[in-house]
Amino acid sequence: MNWTPHINGFKAYLLLERSLSANSVEAYSCDVEKLERFLINHKYELSPSEVKFKELESFIFTLSDLGLGATSQARIISGIKTFYKYLLLEDIINEDPTELLEAPKISRKIPEVLSYDEIADIIAAIDLSHPQGHRNRAMLETLYACGLRVSELVNLKLSNLYPDIGFIKVIGKNNKERIVPIGEEALQQIYFYVNNYRNQLSKIHPEHENIVFLNRRGKRLTRVMIFMIIKEAVKKAGITKVVSPHTFRHSFATHLVEGGADLKAVQDMLGHESITTTEIYTHLDTEYLKETIILFHPRNKRK
Repeated sequence: MNWTPHINGFKAYLLLERSLSANSVEAYSCDVEKLERFLINHKYELSPSEVKFKELESFIFTLSDLGLGATSQARIISGIKTFYKYLLLEDIINEDPTELLEAPKISRKIPEVLSYDEIADIIAAIDLSHPQGHRNRAMLETLYACGLRVSELVNLKLSNLYPDIGFIKVIGKNNKERIVPIGEEALQQIYFYVNNYRNQLSKIHPEHENIVFLNRRGKRLTRVMIFMIIKEAVKKAGITKVVSPHTFRHSFATHLVEGGADLKAVQDMLGHESITTTEIYTHLDTEYLKETIILFHPRNKRK
């Protein structure tokens, strides 16, 4: 009946064998704890090895009745499935009760895309007379040039810049490193900021000496601060689209694919484990598609 040893073992497995981040480990274990609480509340005195499909199905129905969206339900089901795969690996169970458990269908929403001109307008809207103006411009140039996640941007290190060969090293999800090309314009903006503004900071926090982009107190920027900087620049540029740091990442990938870049190369640059994740970036402008079918479909060709 005591789930704690199994959950603790599950956490260790995720951390050590799957190399997941602390946040991911916590999310997975919370999913299992939700199941445990459900069983207790419904008077099911069952250990993890005694749970069958019918109890799991009842748990999922309860999630739906509580009004949880399809995405939240799917994430919790994924956590439960991973837990039972761990129990199988540890020979704690002989059969996986989650095998027939189906997650709700989730429509893949295509994020907003900025045109090249819109990105240029947002960058141009940054006030370079402001003390942090050149830092902000360098950050947005880097986001678009490399397709970084916001967490990768705020944790970018000086020691991971390789200007001589035009690459940077990024620490991505689950602490996985990858090498990403960076354009000349972004590099120029980074080093202009570093050499003319960053080095003028009165004090840099010892723990953040190797971080590229710092706030005026010499500390690493927060994710929230990046969102605010982008929001202000978007407003000044007169763009009405909903824009976040991820919009720059999505635009980076979309522009590469539309320009003819190999999908596998884009996958490597984005740091996606699965090519399926990258495929969302293959959508094309509808006018382009319309023009293509008019030009090349045999039934549309003029005789």
